[in-house]
Amino acid sequence: MSQDKAFTEIELDRIIEMAWEDRTPFEAIRYQFGLYEKEVIQLMRGNLKRSSFNRWRKRVHSGVSQKHLKKRNPNITRFKCSRQKAISGNKISKRS
Repeated sequence: MSQDKAFTEIELDRIIEMAWEDRTPFEAIRYQFGLYEKEVIQLMRGNLKRSSFNRWRKRVHSGVSQKHLKKRNPNITRFKCSRQKAISGNKISKRS
């Protein structure tokens, strides 16, 4: 991960949560936290147990996950859940 990007514990938890969510694409993490996919992978590698990281990587590339907008069904035009407004600290849900 880039040396100039330091995150609070709350931000780090949110990034990991977004990375685990199947329908949250890497582009949403990039938009909200400024991390490219490669940096998210490094962050996950450094903050998860080896077995958890391996399970996450396998899932991201399995076709079940929609982490890449290019692989996503074109009918999905948003990257947040309709219930996401209840999540505090989320810039995306607070946009008008």
